[in-house]
Amino acid sequence: MNGGDEVVPAPAGPPHPLDWKFSQVFGERTAGEEVQEVDIISAIEFDKSGDHLATGDRGGRVVLFERTDTKDHGASRRDLERMDYSIGRHPEFRYKTEFQSHEPEFDYLKSLEIEEKINKIRWCLTANGALFLLSTNDKTIKFWKVQEKKVKKISEMNIDLSKSMGNGCIASSSNSSSSRPYLANGGSPDRSYNYISNDFSFPPGGIPSLRLPMVSSHESSLVARCRRVYAHAHDYHINSISNNSDGETFISADDLRINLWNLEISSQSFNIVDVKPANMEDLTEVITSAEFHPTHCNMLAYSSSKGSIRLVDLRQSALCDSHSKLFEEQEAPGSRSFFTEIIASISDIKFGKDGRYILSRDYMTLKLWDINMDSGPVATFQVHEYLRPKLCDLYENDSIFDKFECCLSGDGLRVATGSYSNLFRVFGCAAGSAEATTLEASKNPMRRQVPTPSRPSRSLGNSLTRVVRRGAEAPGVDANGSSFDFTTKLLHLAWHPTENSIACAAANSLYMYYA
Repeated sequence: MNGGDEVVPAPAGPPHPLDWKFSQVFGERTAGEEVQEVDIISAIEFDKSGDHLATGDRGGRVVLFERTDTKDHGASRRDLERMDYSIGRHPEFRYKTEFQSHEPEFDYLKSLEIEEKINKIRWCLTANGALFLLSTNDKTIKFWKVQEKKVKKISEMNIDLSKSMGNGCIASSSNSSSSRPYLANGGSPDRSYNYISNDFSFPPGGIPSLRLPMVSSHESSLVARCRRVYAHAHDYHINSISNNSDGETFISADDLRINLWNLEISSQSFNIVDVKPANMEDLTEVITSAEFHPTHCNMLAYSSSKGSIRLVDLRQSALCDSHSKLFEEQEAPGSRSFFTEIIASISDIKFGKDGRYILSRDYMTLKLWDINMDSGPVATFQVHEYLRPKLCDLYENDSIFDKFECCLSGDGLRVATGSYSNLFRVFGCAAGSAEATTLEASKNPMRRQVPTPSRPSRSLGNSLTRVVRRGAEAPGVDANGSSFDFTTKLLHLAWHPTENSIACAAANSLYMYYA
């Protein structure tokens, strides 16, 4: 109020584009260094708090990282932000531990080799200071517990260890026939820990008092233990796993089926979605990805190779199509070609934090769907439209079948996905936003900027939804005139759940950026 006049604030516009900066890199390659196949990263996942990050590779290993910059201030970052505490340092992570999750196997019944490659990682709820996560390869899911164990040592003995080592050890297991004096409290000759070395001598006047050995903890180490193994439930390769918000169950999906598991029961699962026809010759689509709703434990979504998404309510029969909601985009007349179905296949879907929106990635685009509108996507982002004239070449070298992942920011204002030449793109999805940033997975992420149109083209769909299309690039070359490299691809990336921080994988290197 000012002199009785009410001040009406101006309507807030779209958020400004983020200024991305390099944060860290783990496993950076030197110039000319050859990358081993087993070291290539195949999965990335932040935990719900954002304090831990897990990566999986093609060698079956899982590597864990933990955040360190919040610990330096002695309080959580969220608490510091509430106190308006200015943090000048960018998010920092450090290596925590790693373990071998899967080994190569051989299915003798089907004469099939099973790779050790980690397909997906999902964090579970923490308990008693321990970390829990699920990891899967093509056939087997494992439930891991990672906990800090203290190394205990015996101390405060009567014997001065520095003087008694000499030519032997107090707990020596040597089979020498030389005579040894035994401890004062006696003991059997066949117990090696009851004697001491020949160099030991009692002090003059004897030992004044007897001190019982004490067990003390000097250091700690992280131990990963496999709690459960969920196997023999999928005939086809597992392409996704997802935790339920109830903290007790999860789903696993292959090309034709989705199974529901209880974390505590590995001997059985329940088939909740089955798209396998009675005659396999009638098969027209397969399941490509599946995800539980973030808050409704009875709801999940799965995508298909036809470019559609189904939202399933588990309180009804999930095996019946009439009890699911279908989301698909109508094909433009006259636009069909040999590659139409291939590039329409969805490789990844992600729910927004509140569960209202679903982000999907097909070969050429990112699409944002509103679960309350099944008439089509509310926004479409062109990722690498310059590839459209090269689809024939990409089909010949199988690149057209690459499966790129996607992610949303915690506030739901931006989306991101990868491309070729180790590039990834960040788009603003707020109303009125024209943000379309291209970054490179390197220490200088802005080195290869791709020009974007100043005004995104917009086209109106039907009266129920507004479709936004933006992000087209210059054909085939970047701003520096360099040609794109289709052999290097950024398939995997993850957005921090609460901050504008992205982790992405370029071959065996893990790059992290912040804004």
